[in-house]
Amino acid sequence: MEYRTLYNGVKMPMLGFGVYQVSEEDTEQAVLTALQAGYRLIDTARAYRNEAAVGRAIKASGIPRGEIFLTTKLWVSDFSYEGALAATEKSLRRLGTDYIDLMLLHQPVGDYCSAWRALEKFYADKALRAIGMANCYPHVLCDLCETFQVRPMVNQVELHPFFQQPGNLEVMQEYGVVPEAWGPFAEGKHDIFRHPVLTGIGAKYGKTAAQTALRWNIQRGVVVIPKSVHEERIRQNFDVFDFELDKQDMERIQALDLGRSDIVNHFDPAFVKLLHSFRVD
Repeated sequence: MEYRTLYNGVKMPMLGFGVYQVSEEDTEQAVLTALQAGYRLIDTARAYRNEAAVGRAIKASGIPRGEIFLTTKLWVSDFSYEGALAATEKSLRRLGTDYIDLMLLHQPVGDYCSAWRALEKFYADKALRAIGMANCYPHVLCDLCETFQVRPMVNQVELHPFFQQPGNLEVMQEYGVVPEAWGPFAEGKHDIFRHPVLTGIGAKYGKTAAQTALRWNIQRGVVVIPKSVHEERIRQNFDVFDFELDKQDMERIQALDLGRSDIVNHFDPAFVKLLHSFRVD
């Protein structure tokens, strides 16, 4: 395993297992399979409605809690100081743990500044080992870093060969924020698993297009959290530390960047309204 060290000294695995859109029924077995395969970073969220299943899998694995880097996220409807305090306590209970390694604010909309102050309190109390944001574009991340004494330690955003966000990575590097990729497979768009450039590069190393896409992000210093419920794919996604893409390979993948997301438009007012309307029980 390779690691990124957050600016507060906490070590974060560069490869993790995500459970977005994994049902409560499937989450426990998928996470247990991932942990048995060697994953030590698990990423969930309040909005995924599967925190309790993640907690059960961690307990069932028998792996010491201190060896697992556990991430979850607060949702927009909890974005007030008191709301974020209460929601964090609930996440701790659902996960069955007395601390969380990384807590993120899921979207930079609503009163996320008040929610951030609540995270700062839990961080000071050591119930959160690290705190960060998700879906922050450069101007928002810059504002947060200039506003608060405790800067975000991680920014989890869409990062894959077709949407590479070099400007965002530059701002993260400036402030010492570690980038983390959700959707490292572009949610299957652009025929990524059979893309000729990725499959061609992968063939040089005896790897798949998916493994090539993960390795490319890792070599950029980006933490990746692929998702799957299939054991073979889970194990395959973990097998990315025995090869290294050369400079030419990296440049060929860099040339695939479209400079936009084909998954979600965070600048669309309709999407922002949708975020506010979504409630998590």
